[in-house]
Amino acid sequence: MAAMDLFGRRWALRVTWELRGGPLGARALLARCDGMSSSVLYQRLRELTSSGIIAASADGYELTPLGAALRDALRPLEEWAHTWAREQEHNNREPMET
Repeated sequence: MAAMDLFGRRWALRVTWELRGGPLGARALLARCDGMSSSVLYQRLRELTSSGIIAASADGYELTPLGAALRDALRPLEEWAHTWAREQEHNNREPMET
């Protein structure tokens, strides 16, 4: 359950998700995570680094092989989220019954 504790922390999964396409610096991560404070970002970066999910690199932060495995595990959730979003959009367009 340690993984649930880690990824249940606000912004932890989002930071991991934003690194799915390759390394990003702290400023780029902060810009992509609209609303996150820099102090929370640096806390999450420390936690994710010490957990072996991400690593610092010359280009910023990037997923480790363990983090990449998590990215792959999240792909079905991403597909579900797209389906859910389309369903929500469709439901919001239907006229309300009176």
